[in-house]
Amino acid sequence: MRERTINARPVHRRGTRLLSTLLLVWLAVGLIAAGQRHYFDSGQLNCASWGTIAVTALAGPLNYAGLNPTVTGCELPQPSQ
Repeated sequence: MRERTINARPVHRRGTRLLSTLLLVWLAVGLIAAGQRHYFDSGQLNCASWGTIAVTALAGPLNYAGLNPTVTGCELPQPSQ
């Protein structure tokens, strides 16, 4: 069975490239939103700050639709003694 091609490229590779590009744009928009909210300028970053930056980046363009994700607390496991 032959694979369908468009412009001498397999169709599934074009879809993968498009999906990857959309994912990178989505994350870039989220990081821009985090920068506009000055999350990177807050001085010393702790676990909650990194968490807020991460969820803001993952929310992407939804930040501009009114979503304001934040992480308020973060408890890391303590090493065993």
